Amino acid sequence: MKKIENISTTIPEDLQKCIAFHGHQCPGLVYGYLVARQAIKILNLKRSRDEEVVAVCENDSCAVDALQALLGTTAGKGNLIIKDYGKNAYTILNRASKTAYRFSRKQHYTYKGKDKGEFARLDAAISEGSETTIERWHHKHLKSEDLLSRPFDEVFSTEKVDFLMPPYAPLARSEACSTCGEMTMSTKMVCADNGNLLCIPCSKKTSNDQRKSAAE
Repeated sequence: MKKIENISTTIPEDLQKCIAFHGHQCPGLVYGYLVARQAIKILNLKRSRDEEVVAVCENDSCAVDALQALLGTTAGKGNLIIKDYGKNAYTILNRASKTAYRFSRKQHYTYKGKDKGEFARLDAAISEGSETTIERWHHKHLKSEDLLSRPFDEVFSTEKVDFLMPPYAPLARSEACSTCGEMTMSTKMVCADNGNLLCIPCSKKTSNDQRKSAAE
């Protein structure tokens, strides 16, 4: 087995924040990092404290975590919208300027770094399923390093788009489910035939029970 040398690479401070949030460095995270950096630049963004910035992601990959870390677009605040089409595309919106840009990956990835032979060897091992944990990590590192060295426009296309600004995250009173008693956002509850308000799991169980009774 070929020995893998230690690699010493200076990681930008803002990428370190992404890695700390996500848990590790990987190419998917780097894709999101590149998009976030470009969005900050051309939309003149600061990290969103509330819902000033909105991210619409067309996948649920590692890239999304970089957007959360740098742009402050998070599931909890409601300014992160996932439309899981499996596409490497992200639309970033600035509510203040009412401006939106969509960033989409241009093409299939091809390694262009200085260690082409090593990358090809690791690529083959991964394709065969014979790679070690260290080799898998090294493969990710080489790809990440390569992506970080490229001009943004080589990796992603950028398009200014007309986009209907999504509403702010809804707020609603919580009510107790008539069946389980657990507090549930009232706008998410289902009104049963008898007028009782049920949480979604209890409403589904009730419907299933009714269908079973009708079939007996």
